[in-house]
Amino acid sequence: MLPEPEIWKRELKRRAGNVFVLKMIATMGGIAIFFYAYFWVMRHPLSVATVMPMTWIDDLIPFSPAFFLLYVSLWVYISLGSVLTKDARELAAWGGVSFAMSVIGLGIFLILPTKIPDFGVDWFRYPGLAFLKRVDVLGNACPSLHVAFAAFTAVVLHKALTAVRAPRAVLACNVLWCIVIVYSTMATRQHVALDVVAGLLLAGAAAVAYRPARS
Repeated sequence: MLPEPEIWKRELKRRAGNVFVLKMIATMGGIAIFFYAYFWVMRHPLSVATVMPMTWIDDLIPFSPAFFLLYVSLWVYISLGSVLTKDARELAAWGGVSFAMSVIGLGIFLILPTKIPDFGVDWFRYPGLAFLKRVDVLGNACPSLHVAFAAFTAVVLHKALTAVRAPRAVLACNVLWCIVIVYSTMATRQHVALDVVAGLLLAGAAAVAYRPARS
């Protein structure tokens, strides 16, 4: 019999291995479809984009290009959310809520387009961020779907980790990862505070709608 501290690890491995191929197809296919829709909406807004105003919160957060890797780590984080779903039914719940959140966010971008302010940063000094700016062209700002997916994934992972009785340190690491991703959106000047707040509200609605399978 496995020692008590090892049981949660075994359960996580079992979860990760269950319908693994389906999880990979759902994750990679979902991300690909999302990006196609995201950039289509960015190129075809129904009106001129409004520049999002800055608040005192934005003034408190310094520009920190070192947070770039944490910013892009969202896609690894999201993948963990799907990998650790219990079974096909729970994966479907995750996929359905993720899809609904994407439709709502992209619908807002299409009807009420927004963009971030010009921060006056010489982006060419920071190759990774310069690439983001060329691709993202500062649009699709509010709500921040980066923040929305990070916060929703934190909820999904918390439920999965709690179900296998993972240690508190692991639960804390999940929360910390989410927090630094959210912070990175402002530290890298991809979003302003109001975008983040709107993203968290969207994630909150998604969390309420998410109903994972019972153990």
